[in-house]
Amino acid sequence: MYYLLPILISGLILLVSACAPRYKGPVTDHFDGKKFFNPGMPERGTGSLLKWLLNRDKGPWPEQPDAYVGDRPATRIEGDSVVLTFVNHSTFLIQTAGLNILTDPVWSNRVGPTSWLGIKRKRPPGLRFEELPPIDVVLLSHNHYDHLDLPTIRKLVKTHNPLFVTPLGVSHLPKSVDGRTTRELDWNDTLTINDKLWLTCTQAQHFSNRGMGDRDQTLWCGYLLHTGFGITYFCGDSGYGPHFKHIAEQAEQSGGPIKLALLPIGSYRPEWFMAPVHVSPAGAVQAFVDLKARQAVGIHFGTFQQGDDGLFEPAEDLRKALKEKSIPDSQFLVPQEGRPMVFK
Repeated sequence: MYYLLPILISGLILLVSACAPRYKGPVTDHFDGKKFFNPGMPERGTGSLLKWLLNRDKGPWPEQPDAYVGDRPATRIEGDSVVLTFVNHSTFLIQTAGLNILTDPVWSNRVGPTSWLGIKRKRPPGLRFEELPPIDVVLLSHNHYDHLDLPTIRKLVKTHNPLFVTPLGVSHLPKSVDGRTTRELDWNDTLTINDKLWLTCTQAQHFSNRGMGDRDQTLWCGYLLHTGFGITYFCGDSGYGPHFKHIAEQAEQSGGPIKLALLPIGSYRPEWFMAPVHVSPAGAVQAFVDLKARQAVGIHFGTFQQGDDGLFEPAEDLRKALKEKSIPDSQFLVPQEGRPMVFK
């Protein structure tokens, strides 16, 4: 009987975590009045999830607790160049124009409803939290635990008090730990942070939930960052779809093209199940082509084993996909944690 207790506790936590505020607003082409949805894509049923969970074939993921951790970053980077440092998963430090920006920050050892219920990291963060420069802005793409980690948000609020940018329905999470937020953004909305940075909220093909009863009740998105450098695109989480061509058009209309695109390459196997919501390396290369971006950097790999792809498969499959498209490896980089990259 005792073996049922952890299952019951886990289920209770998931139910409680689902009792967060839901977005309420007018019906749109991606919101039916109760839930958000991906236009033109049917919702996945629970049957396919169970089929995957019962037939998993995980690639090798050796833990690497002694992986490289970078030096303390510069306090500020002035001028129009971008210094980009990969922390882990979808967390990047973006430094440009005297601003320090974090994307989907995660420093916890596990991502989930509690510190013990969730997916354990296999590599340490590429930057030490206590060595971060002053953080001005945090971009949150959606509410999944591997992208919105409340323990990390709480520490950021306490030590940096940054401004949090969120899609519709998501701002209550940083607010719950006293975070400062902007107005929530819908796809295609723009937001001016200051005279050095303005944002466009972009469509993504994904889903949202933090428990068992809040599926798709908040929005998911990516962002175009408009700075003196030009346009940087942070994809967040997304499957491959026609929205990438639309994002290229948005960039062109606002002074594009996209100079730097941060595109996911991991958690894509098995593709029959993952493809609608997680782009594969081959799909990321096609998205890079659709976006007409000058440079791409891979994200969403190497930290948490979520899909069945092994630790090294995303980079290997990316190289194969680039070769098939006759695109040089130098145009779509696989970043290394903690090592700053400079783009001009």
